[in-house]
Amino acid sequence: MPKSLADIKQSLDAHLGKRLRVRANGGRKKTVEFAGVLRETYNAIFVVELERKEDELKRVSYSYTDILTESVEVTFLDEAQVIGAK
Repeated sequence: MPKSLADIKQSLDAHLGKRLRVRANGGRKKTVEFAGVLRETYNAIFVVELERKEDELKRVSYSYTDILTESVEVTFLDEAQVIGAK
């Protein structure tokens, strides 16, 4: 698991445009899991475009802190590389 926010951002920057699976804490002991494509990275957040029906476009964003605190786990489907896992 990356040790700093800069390491997490650098790791995500290397995978822009690639398919991934996100597992996130949904609150109240719920976990949400979905597939998507890593579209953009910014200074504090990254944006995932969800795989939906072709007429729908939905995006979600998470902060690098979410990965660092293990609230969010990102798995790249092509390489089976996990970021934010225990």
